[in-house]
Amino acid sequence: MQPERPPKVIVTKIGFDGHDRGSRVIAACLRDAGMEVIYTGLHQTPEQIVETVIQEDADAVGLSILSGAHMTLVPRIVELLREQDVDDVLITVGGTIPADDIPELKAQGIAEVFTPGAPTDAIIDFIRDNVTERQRR
Repeated sequence: MQPERPPKVIVTKIGFDGHDRGSRVIAACLRDAGMEVIYTGLHQTPEQIVETVIQEDADAVGLSILSGAHMTLVPRIVELLREQDVDDVLITVGGTIPADDIPELKAQGIAEVFTPGAPTDAIIDFIRDNVTERQRR
């Protein structure tokens, strides 16, 4: 059995959101927890995000969105990943996501949705536990 490596996580802002303080905090917390983190910055398209996930051979992607376009942009990312036969990446979403939209996002393949106020320890543990489980398969 190969030794587990630290999770490689892409943290990214989708669309025209101009506020990235939360995603920067999450990126720093994941990095401090020993994960390899690639922060792509603001104004990423679904195509750019998928390209980065593939090029970096990421274990997980954290999508941050505040604009309200989550029900359009997040499914597009899931669709593009599936088109590329990328089905082993843990996808999480963070931001201002209405509670009524969370079940639909999860049904589409999002592993977890973290809304404002989510404890950083819970985010770290969720990503670490789920990536480790996937690495063991």
